[in-house]
Amino acid sequence: MPVDKNMKVLVVDDYRTMLRILRNLLRQLDFRNVHEATDGTEALLKLREGGFGLVISDWNMEPMTGIQLLREVRADDKLRHIPFIMVTAESKPENVIAAKQAGVSNYIVKPFNAETLKAKMASVLGEF
Repeated sequence: MPVDKNMKVLVVDDYRTMLRILRNLLRQLDFRNVHEATDGTEALLKLREGGFGLVISDWNMEPMTGIQLLREVRADDKLRHIPFIMVTAESKPENVIAAKQAGVSNYIVKPFNAETLKAKMASVLGEF
């Protein structure tokens, strides 16, 4: 089944420039239904409204970090199925392990480009 490029994608980052970069990269990949949240708490509220097919979240945010958001999503029966890609500037092995243990679908280390994003998305959504 082909990936629905009209699916709702939630981008979560407390840095507005990164939100804009992610939105532009997703647009390059023909994803137009992109929603934004500036922290984990706002993201959870939006996710609970429903209909999202993918979450792309920064790790380092306040007051709720990306890993805390991931744990909340995986603990919620209505949300746990949503693919979750974590974005971070750090590729420390302990962070990768913590994210995997929390149920992350994939992991992107900054900086990255549209091709890297597409490859990570394809690994969790299927080719597009």
